[in-house]
Amino acid sequence: MENLFRLVDQDQGFFQRKWTLVNGPLIVGAGPSGLATAACLREQGVPSVVLERAECIASLWQKRAYDRLKLHLPKQFCQLPKVPFPEDFPEYPTKKQFIEYLESYAKRFDINPKFNECVQSARYDETSGFWRVKTVRGSNKAEFEYICRWLVVATGENAESVVPDIDGLADFGGEVIHASEYKSGEKFKGQNVLVVGCGNSGMEVSLDLANHNASPSMVVRSSVHVLPREVLGKSTFELAVLMMKWLPLWLVDMILLILAWLVLGNIEKYGLKRPLMGPLELKNSKGKTPVLDIGALEKIKSGDIQVVPGIKRFSRGRVELVNGEKLDVDSVVLATGYRSNVPAWLQEGEFFSKNGFPKAPFPNGWKGKGGLYAVGFTRRGLSGASSDAINIAQDIGKAWKQENKQPKKRTIACHRRCISLSQF
Repeated sequence: MENLFRLVDQDQGFFQRKWTLVNGPLIVGAGPSGLATAACLREQGVPSVVLERAECIASLWQKRAYDRLKLHLPKQFCQLPKVPFPEDFPEYPTKKQFIEYLESYAKRFDINPKFNECVQSARYDETSGFWRVKTVRGSNKAEFEYICRWLVVATGENAESVVPDIDGLADFGGEVIHASEYKSGEKFKGQNVLVVGCGNSGMEVSLDLANHNASPSMVVRSSVHVLPREVLGKSTFELAVLMMKWLPLWLVDMILLILAWLVLGNIEKYGLKRPLMGPLELKNSKGKTPVLDIGALEKIKSGDIQVVPGIKRFSRGRVELVNGEKLDVDSVVLATGYRSNVPAWLQEGEFFSKNGFPKAPFPNGWKGKGGLYAVGFTRRGLSGASSDAINIAQDIGKAWKQENKQPKKRTIACHRRCISLSQF
């Protein structure tokens, strides 16, 4: 603690910058991962501070999700620790229902994030053994600094939209939006819309456009696994989880592909070539999620959704494909995915890799050194985030309880006074 005060006193301009010493962990991100961690910490009796750059919890769901979005997996695989979904919710809750669940979850555990607070940098100070996290607040961009023993990175896998650099796109002239800005196909009625990307978002946006009487063409640049969401009324994901308890991964992949062929037929003749690697192996090794079909394939088979190859270049109102074909296009939706933003603000190179994910594979990517933790980077959805949150809370809770058992020394008392008086 003396090292901490020495560090602060040596900081030039210290008395011009507002700061606070956090009593407990600092959690960056108020999405499902951050909420789950804060809730688990509270169950351990550990207070925490949650920072969120948006003005609401779960901003990805509230601000950057299309209207028809539902959970792609059954609700029992998407619930956060300690609280199941309401029994009257359907098996695949809607966007609105999931947001209601998260808001109720935050209220239940008395989680009150500090909104409109964007982290600019975070670095570990070896001298003091504390993290220094600098933020800007609100519309006036006021600077603030948090000093904490434990830093939990909960900004997630989908913090920033990926917008590819495509030749001629700036000269296209029509509307170009990322899937994060797409809400409904209603405004695109009667238009020729190019959907760039064939993952779950690309498939669902194309389906929504077709249902609103637009004419979508979906760019499929590489191979993709398409699986039925259900087989004989049973969730395909749930079947895979059950089989993985008894069978090796390669055999589960083989069974899934046989089931997909029986239910969906041969999809390659529609321009959807399957990868050589099985769906689960591909997910585990590359993080590429298989598409769970909820109706797009029928539209592809009927011709309401056209499947086209990769893009060569755009021109005014047109797109040229790699096979030489040219299409007249009114609007473009970039279903090109998301990425982690951790490298932009976290000044650390040992735990996180350059792509913004922990270097250690699941299930060991939740704990780094110096009180650094990561939650929600498992590429295993909300169940992976929940597992991380439980592990983190138990680890911090153990250290917290050990510290509180120590005899109270004068430095500890000073530490507590600093916590209560440190905002000015």
